[in-house]
Amino acid sequence: MRFVLTILIVLCFQSIMLGQTLKGKVYDSKSTVKNIKVLNKTQNRLTVTDDEGSFSIEAKVNDTIAFNSVFYHPKEVILTQAHFDELNIFEIKKIINALEEVEIKVEPEQPVFEAETYNKELHNLIKEDIKRNPGLYQPAGATYGVDFIYLIGQVAKLFKRKKSKTPEYKLLTYTQVDSLFSNSSFFNKRLVTENFKIPETNTKLFYDFCAAKGISSELLKDEKKMELLEQLVINSQLFLILLEEYGERQTVKD
Repeated sequence: MRFVLTILIVLCFQSIMLGQTLKGKVYDSKSTVKNIKVLNKTQNRLTVTDDEGSFSIEAKVNDTIAFNSVFYHPKEVILTQAHFDELNIFEIKKIINALEEVEIKVEPEQPVFEAETYNKELHNLIKEDIKRNPGLYQPAGATYGVDFIYLIGQVAKLFKRKKSKTPEYKLLTYTQVDSLFSNSSFFNKRLVTENFKIPETNTKLFYDFCAAKGISSELLKDEKKMELLEQLVINSQLFLILLEEYGERQTVKD
């Protein structure tokens, strides 16, 4: 009888040590947080928090659990038996004001206004218009001379159009994307490989993919950095899906 009891105790102990379920909720300073990656680094198991911030994952005592997200500081916890006795609350801290200045050039500045050059171009423009529409430059009832009132009005319209023109932003090029991840302390290669999960051998292809997605260079402005980050996160997820599908097709062909 004592032998049987000893075996039962050993089996129960092994069951406890080999596998249990860790349950918990993830919060930040305001509320629960969804879509946080929860990784059991010891057993290489992964899950994410649901809409209410809850998760469950297989684990055991002394396993290391890591919480990761692009917008939050990483957090790691080494499990004890107490973690399996009740629902656990894990708090993560949001990244606030962590973006540093991106040291790349956006678009070339507009050329300096040169009156002499502009006046010459304007003069040639007016001469050409006089040839095409001579009647518009003559006062009513006259067959010669220039209607200066009309001329002044036309010049005023040209200046008005020049002043009211809003800046137009071009799309990001491959060179700009590559420069972004090479020179910025935040948008760096570690962000690409560790947070976006882009294989290091495909980083250049990912830059080319981002350039092809038509991202406005306006997002390189300091106040637009969070919008740029969101665009890059979305593009990275799509890129990984396409990369996986392409890999499967290549395998089938081979």
